[in-house]
Amino acid sequence: MNMMVRFPDTDKYARTIKASKAVHWDIETDVIRGRTFDLSKKYLPDGLSLVPEMTTLSDAERRLAGQIQGRTYANIFGLVERFITAKLLEVGREHSLGDQNALEALVRFSDEELKHQTLFRRIEAMMGAVMPAGYRFDVDPDRVARAVLSKSTWAVLMLTLHIELFVQNHYRQSIDPDADLSELFKDVFLYHWKDECQHVVLDELELKRHDATLSPEQRNAAVDDFIALVAAVDGILQMQAKADVAYFVAICGRTVQTEESDRLTAQFLKAYRWQYIFSGATHPRFQTILKGFITEPQLHRIGAALATLR
Repeated sequence: MNMMVRFPDTDKYARTIKASKAVHWDIETDVIRGRTFDLSKKYLPDGLSLVPEMTTLSDAERRLAGQIQGRTYANIFGLVERFITAKLLEVGREHSLGDQNALEALVRFSDEELKHQTLFRRIEAMMGAVMPAGYRFDVDPDRVARAVLSKSTWAVLMLTLHIELFVQNHYRQSIDPDADLSELFKDVFLYHWKDECQHVVLDELELKRHDATLSPEQRNAAVDDFIALVAAVDGILQMQAKADVAYFVAICGRTVQTEESDRLTAQFLKAYRWQYIFSGATHPRFQTILKGFITEPQLHRIGAALATLR
C-alpha cells in the first residue's frame, strides 16, 4: 500500500511544471501595460502576411492589409485555444489517479490556454477600438470546438502539436526579428510563445501515450480524421480571406476593381494557408514526430491532401 509507483515520463512532466512556474505572466501587468494599438505600425511581419506580394497596393495599403491579418491572427488563435483547452482537460483526467506530475502539468497547460483565450479576446477588442468599423469574424468558437472534438483524440492532439510548433516558428523567425512591428503586438506573441514552448513538450508526451493504445486500424482512421481537420481549417481560412478583403476594400479609401479584389483574396488565402497550415506542416520537428507514428502510405495521404491546398 505504501509502495511508490514510478511513471516512465514523470520527470519530463515535472520539468514542464518548473518551466511554467518560471515564465508565469499576467495579461495586464506584463503584456498590455496600459498601451494601445498604433495604426502607424505593422501588426504582422512580411514573412507571415506576405504583403510584399500584393504589388497593386501602396505602402500604406500593405500596412493596412497586414493589420487586418493581425486582427484575424488574434481571432484564429482565440478560436483554436478553445478546442485545445477542452481536449487537454479531457486527457488530463486520465492522469487523475496516476502520475500526479502529469496531472499538474496538464492542469497548468489548461489554465494557460484559458489565459490565452482571454488575452486574444482582449487584444481583438483593442484592435477593434482603433480600426474602422466593419471587420467581421463570423466563426463560432464553440461550434468549431465541438466539430474538432468529434474527431479522434490522436487527430486532435496531432493538430494541436502542429499549431503550437508553428507558434514557435512564427515568433522566433518572423515576429521577434522585425523591428518595425507594433511593440504591443510583439509582446502579445512573446508571452504566448513562452507558454507554448512548454506546451509542445506536453503535446508530444500525450500523443505518444495515446498512440500506444491504438491498433493499426484505429491509427489509420485517425490519419483520415487529421486530414479532415486540416481541410476544415482551410474552409475557415477561405471564408475569412473573403471577409478580410471585403473589409479592406470597404476602408482602404479608393475604388478596388473586381479583378484586383479577387487577386487580393487569393493572396490573403495564400498568406493564411502559410500561417496556419504550411508553416506547421513543414516544421522539421512536426515532420519527425509525424513520421515516427505513421506509415509511408499514410504520410503520402497527408501530403497529397496538403498538395490540393497550394
